[in-house]
Amino acid sequence: MARAEIRIHGEEAAILRKSLAPEAGREIPGTRVRIAGRGPTVTLTIEAEDASALRAAVNSYLRWADVAAGVVKEARA
Repeated sequence: MARAEIRIHGEEAAILRKSLAPEAGREIPGTRVRIAGRGPTVTLTIEAEDASALRAAVNSYLRWADVAAGVVKEARA
């Protein structure tokens, strides 16, 4: 099994944990995702059956995290 662990550090970590949690609960064939962290850190642990599935999941979660962070930034402006 292929595995990636991504740590994001910043003041929006709690919001990212809450916004990404529903996605982690979805069934993605051959992929398992865990979201954890506390304070200013969120950790995404992605495991997949092969490198292609891992790459797709990492790209998706990074994109969703970027969108969520962008929304937070705009809401605070």
